[in-house]
Amino acid sequence: MPQTGYTPFQQTTTRGTNMDIRQQIHQMKLDAPLMAASDIEVRNAALGLIARALEEGQDEIFAANRKDMETAVASGVPATVQKRLRYDEGKLRDGIEGLRQLAGLDDPVGKVLLERELDEGLLMKRVTCPIGVIGVIFEARPDALVQISSLCIKSGNCAVLKGGKETANTNRVLFGIIHDAATRAGLPEGALLQAELHSEIDELLECDEDVDLLIPRGSNKFVRYIMDHTRIPVMGHSSGVCHVFVDRDADQDMALRVLVDAKTQYPAVCNAAETLLVDRAIAAEFLPKASRALAEKGARLRGTQEAVDLCRPAWEAGEAPEVELMGDDEFSTEYGDYVMSCKVVEDVCEAVDHINRYGSHHTDAIVTASDAAADYFMQMVDSAGVYRNCSTRFADGFRYGFGAEVGISTGKLHARGPVGLEGLVTYKYRIVGHGDIVADFAEGRRQFHYRDLR
Repeated sequence: MPQTGYTPFQQTTTRGTNMDIRQQIHQMKLDAPLMAASDIEVRNAALGLIARALEEGQDEIFAANRKDMETAVASGVPATVQKRLRYDEGKLRDGIEGLRQLAGLDDPVGKVLLERELDEGLLMKRVTCPIGVIGVIFEARPDALVQISSLCIKSGNCAVLKGGKETANTNRVLFGIIHDAATRAGLPEGALLQAELHSEIDELLECDEDVDLLIPRGSNKFVRYIMDHTRIPVMGHSSGVCHVFVDRDADQDMALRVLVDAKTQYPAVCNAAETLLVDRAIAAEFLPKASRALAEKGARLRGTQEAVDLCRPAWEAGEAPEVELMGDDEFSTEYGDYVMSCKVVEDVCEAVDHINRYGSHHTDAIVTASDAAADYFMQMVDSAGVYRNCSTRFADGFRYGFGAEVGISTGKLHARGPVGLEGLVTYKYRIVGHGDIVADFAEGRRQFHYRDLR
């Protein structure tokens, strides 16, 4: 920033109460360069104030969440979804820890990725910068609001936040606390905006001139709707059909540990495993163990005829639960519940083929002691995350050390996997010269010599 003697945020326009969501987003677009130019010390101070404010406001937050939970129970919301709606001491603690971890990370803005001398005295740099205005529409989880807003603040982006109606009370309180702390730290009022009305989703989707990126978080149907009804670039994933493949050379006790965690630790989220694939060489031995281990955590298996037949002796002997018969056309199912598909495959090659055909390119794991099988799997599976001997539930920005995440992207452009700070910046080219003109090069008076300086 040039030293002009004034604070740029003093120029931020105060929003009138009669401004509709489109007008507010348009003003946010004008504020975005101010947010992008903010000092990292200010952004980190905002994260620290937010962490303290959340801690101090926990009674108000929990009271609001109790109202939302009472409504969810009265409305018959499934128990697995209720778990996502709940904002308790554990989620508050994780959110505060994420904020502090995020504040300790390097500034993603202003990094020089390339420095090149095009000719003597003509210098080009590629420098990271915020994306600008990011719209994030999410269902269910109020903790997502904390993660998303904090990541956008750290990366110098403005954010429009639209949470689900199921946690409207919780979201309203959380946003108020976060926005107040951010502005007290010195960030512009337009850094964050909350959309609360359902009708505002469609209005947001039409703001293609002012919103630079949309990140939807929710069900397959919800994300598909967003993708199909906007011209704004969308980053995210429409489903989470994750797999665990147990190879013939797997340590079976390890495989059971990984499998149970991947399915039951939090079955409602997108990185929970939905399909178990078992190498035919060990299927007769392993499948009954898997069925029994999952049942102990309240989960059940659905499988092909071969899987059902292999488990039948153990079931008839009372040693394992029965496996329900399913069809091959159901392997793209995202249950989000204590249910899991299973199939017997010939080897790692067939496992990879199955995953690439039926999976969602999110996260898939192999359990094996064979380096050759693991290398093949990790090279050939076309997913954002490929794991060996560990649970798919590690697919998370906080667990990756990103501080938090705004979502998980299964696309291949710009960002992939858990999207943290690096996924929320782009770059610009800066060229500094001394009266240089293209005509000198086009007419042969000068020649590019291209010398990389870093």
